[in-house]
Amino acid sequence: MSLSLIIKREFNAKVRNKSFIVMTFLSPMLFVAMGCLIAYLTSVNNDVVNKVAIHDAKGWLHDELKSTDKLKYTDLSTLPLDVAKKTASEEYEGFVYVPPVDNISLLTSKVEFLSNESPNLELVGGIEDAIDDKVTKYNLKELNFDYGKIENAKAESKLHLSKFSGEESHKEGSYLKMGLGAMMGYLIMMFIIIYGNMVMRSVIEEKTNRIIEIIISSVKPFRLMMGKIIGTSLAGVLQFVIWAVLGVTLFLVLTMVFNIQVGAASNTAAVQQASQEAMSGAQLYISEFFKLPLATMFISFLVYFIGGFFLYSSIYAAIGAAVDSETDSQQFLLPIILPLMLGVYVGFFSVISEPHGTVATVFSMIPLTSPIVMLMRIPFGVPLWEILLSVAILFITFFGVVWFAAKIYRIGILMYGKKPTYKEIFKWLKY
Repeated sequence: MSLSLIIKREFNAKVRNKSFIVMTFLSPMLFVAMGCLIAYLTSVNNDVVNKVAIHDAKGWLHDELKSTDKLKYTDLSTLPLDVAKKTASEEYEGFVYVPPVDNISLLTSKVEFLSNESPNLELVGGIEDAIDDKVTKYNLKELNFDYGKIENAKAESKLHLSKFSGEESHKEGSYLKMGLGAMMGYLIMMFIIIYGNMVMRSVIEEKTNRIIEIIISSVKPFRLMMGKIIGTSLAGVLQFVIWAVLGVTLFLVLTMVFNIQVGAASNTAAVQQASQEAMSGAQLYISEFFKLPLATMFISFLVYFIGGFFLYSSIYAAIGAAVDSETDSQQFLLPIILPLMLGVYVGFFSVISEPHGTVATVFSMIPLTSPIVMLMRIPFGVPLWEILLSVAILFITFFGVVWFAAKIYRIGILMYGKKPTYKEIFKWLKY
């Protein structure tokens, strides 16, 4: 049996599976639906108005604690303190008690906030800021400083960003690079885990059904393992391309619907101004998006997906050949998951803050983490030689790992009824 026939068999087995077909077309819709649900829940949450009562006999914080669209303060200072507390506990989310101290500086430690449940941290922070502002104004006044003049003297800068080539850039571009890099790295990790487990389950299923004994009589174990890996990776690439096409289509449709709804709702000057600001912000992000190395990002995603998947799937296939059930495989999966998790953490905590730093560069060359870390770096601009070197190391490592994995696969695929240990697998490598 030739390698092409094995690849074709594995590819057809995956793409003709009902669950594969359903999830291929349903997953983008589920993601869009989840995004819409989150947006809806956020808008519903924004409509909630928190009611907070205040008891401030001396009026220290009357001017600082101001009601907003999401927060309404009610002054109960005219009521006795006990009555005000009881009323607040029954009708309000919180109660701010400002003691009638003579020294305003004591407010920083004497003000109390009472509530029936754990308080909203944003609300607590706002009250603390109001107290700090009041005490600061008082202290400045005592020092004969004019707080109003100090406020008027404050400046707000906006740094003009551009490259040495003269091309103008914006902060939004950096945010976009961080978001796209994080998304691509996370997708690579998820694809490797999902399709790697698919390879492992396929090997375990054929092994437990004894189909493998028939197949192995007409094909070499190494060729069978490579056929499974390549066939499954092609199915994964096909699924990703379909997801990308459907995702872009749904995004464009939703954008058009949003524009129509905004246009229909723009009857007031405030709504028109808000919609114009939103549109200008969206146009800025779109402009920055097309400045990214999109071709390099897309090609690199496919290359690192295939390379990373080949590398990890060879290990998954070896594990599947060594065990008799998915339960037995759990002890061997942790060493596979740890490098992927390390790549994600390095990406989020090192690449995003310093994409060309030593840590980010080193981990983008290590083959077990490079599919994730390098993809997070590419949106920030990476020299071509670094990408080629990283890819070369990745595929060289893949061939080395395949050589070891094939040894385990060749012996383990025909082993039954015995739970393997690391010591046993090490012996197989020496055969």
